[in-house]
Amino acid sequence: MNEIKILWVDDEIDMLKPHIMFLEKKNYNVTTANNGQDALVLFDKESFDIVFLDENMPGLSGLEVLAEMKEKKTQVPIIMITKSEEEMIMEEAIGSKIADYLIKPVNPNQILLSLKKNLDHSRLISSKTTLDYQKEFRKISMDMGMVNSFEEWADMYKRLIFWEMELENIEDQSMVEILESQKVEANSQFGKFIERNYEDWFDPKGDKPVLSHNLFKEMVVPEIKKKEPILFVVIDNLRYDQWKAFESVIGNHYKLEKEASYYSILPTATQYARNAIFSGLTPLEMEKKYPQYWKNDVDDGGKNLYEGEFLTEQLRRLGLSGLKQEYYKITNFKDGKKLVENFKGLKNNDLTTIVYNFVDMLSHAKTEMDVVKELASNDKAYRSLTLSWFRNSPLLEIIQQAQQMGFKLIITTDHGTINVKNPSKVIGDRNTSLNLRYKTGRSLTYEDRDVYHVKDPKAIQLPTINMSSSYIFAKNDYFLAYVNNYNHYVSYYRNSYQHGGISLEEMIIPFLVFNPK
Repeated sequence: MNEIKILWVDDEIDMLKPHIMFLEKKNYNVTTANNGQDALVLFDKESFDIVFLDENMPGLSGLEVLAEMKEKKTQVPIIMITKSEEEMIMEEAIGSKIADYLIKPVNPNQILLSLKKNLDHSRLISSKTTLDYQKEFRKISMDMGMVNSFEEWADMYKRLIFWEMELENIEDQSMVEILESQKVEANSQFGKFIERNYEDWFDPKGDKPVLSHNLFKEMVVPEIKKKEPILFVVIDNLRYDQWKAFESVIGNHYKLEKEASYYSILPTATQYARNAIFSGLTPLEMEKKYPQYWKNDVDDGGKNLYEGEFLTEQLRRLGLSGLKQEYYKITNFKDGKKLVENFKGLKNNDLTTIVYNFVDMLSHAKTEMDVVKELASNDKAYRSLTLSWFRNSPLLEIIQQAQQMGFKLIITTDHGTINVKNPSKVIGDRNTSLNLRYKTGRSLTYEDRDVYHVKDPKAIQLPTINMSSSYIFAKNDYFLAYVNNYNHYVSYYRNSYQHGGISLEEMIIPFLVFNPK
């Protein structure tokens, strides 16, 4: 390894000679100072990798030296060493962003451990994570061949996401590529599973997961019946891995009570899946029962304009019409800030529902804007961008206020999204729907292996535009590209985030319940 340079500051530095010799035998380069003033001069002149700093020294105290060092070079880790166990000193040192805090007397191995934790931390974790995943790889591959239920697929998806996030910062990128190949294989097997089983999920007696149209009744209503005020947040287009990326931010305000999964209906598109959540009905039932609210793919006008009305009707059918509830849809920063300003006025609500559209806008912007393509070039970057948005969003301010007001918090989404990489040719007439992950229309011509074809849409509770319409759903990471102007189409949409089809990312949805801290 490259020589590590240590600055060790202690007014009794001569008594630490055995420790220094121990480190020098381990090839560390140790420079010493016996007072704060000399230490600051050395710190200015030379480039040190880490500092050991005594807290109790004559002249400038350790805390005073710490403050000056942090002001000059914030990135250099500083380890505070002290005889004192006073809580106030610990808190002040930690508040000043020290790297570690050791109580005297310290032994050489303590010092070595602290060095490795702060300087070799990334390499050690990378090495251990790589070894752990190598062991797990074979087990995941074997287990994948035996997965045959919706519960097992949800568990498998979570395992893959766990390892994807564990591996995202390791040095060995070949491990990341191996995991990517496992995800591709998992989606291939999952697509076959959906083809075999999806139609049966609409049999009243069939074994099935909670689907979009059952979500409110099965998973939200039980929380409502506990008679606690609820903030119900539907973040449009939020994947399980994106939720895991900002889990710790919510953890500052709320304690996770329940993490579950449900399945989005097909198509995994907003007009179908989100309308189903709020209406408590399948798309076919919505079209029949509320023709004034439902619009098919080829109809003009907004497809999600009546979610509030759908929710009110569902509450009435469930015998909850006496509930004091309000519904809000946030589609831009200005609307979010306005709700932040007025949120205290909702304190007497039993149920406050918010649809937040940022993640959906992000996925569409990636397709249309070069700068977002750069910022969200892969799943790791996509998660990072989501985390950055959430930390600075009005939604976080709303959640903070809800916690202070004693609201229970429920977070979910309507569907996920997948980074599409492979085009699949399709031909349809001019009334064919435009979505890249599914098509509905007459006389569709397509690559059979790439899609799930449903000849009778009523079998999966979907309306039809006309008598001979059918649906096709893209599997894996395919996107449906028209033969006309094919090369331009492929170039424009490849490596964009899309939804509407069949993948683990689109269909397996997080459902989260929190209690205020």
